[in-house]
Amino acid sequence: MIKGLGITTVWTFDQQRTKAFFTEKLDFEVCSDFAVGDMRWVTVGAKDQPGVELALMSLDGPGLDPESAEALKKLVAKGVLGAGAFRTDDCRGDYERFRARGVEFVQEPKERPYGIEAIFRDDNGNWYSLTERSEELDFSKDFG
Repeated sequence: MIKGLGITTVWTFDQQRTKAFFTEKLDFEVCSDFAVGDMRWVTVGAKDQPGVELALMSLDGPGLDPESAEALKKLVAKGVLGAGAFRTDDCRGDYERFRARGVEFVQEPKERPYGIEAIFRDDNGNWYSLTERSEELDFSKDFG
């Protein structure tokens, strides 16, 4: 039986730079950083959610044939890949704090039916939702 999400992939042109982005700008912590043969395995995660990690996967690493790697590089560079939604209890406050640290936001915090949402990009161009959910929203009732 599946018990939940453990690791998900974030594609990066530079693992060290992306690790610094998540740890220095978003206050994530490094969960792992070691070599596996020719590959470097780097994961980061939110301090308040142990057990869920982002694997910072190199776009020129093993596991991708050259054609797929090139296609993926173009998509990441174009900024069309969404890598997830992060929950927060203070979207506007995090927006101000992260923006002051140099995080690129493509959407300021806005009221949505599900809460307050801002959209930002990481150092590669992947975009993320930063969402403060509405207290009165019941996803199982409203969307189930």
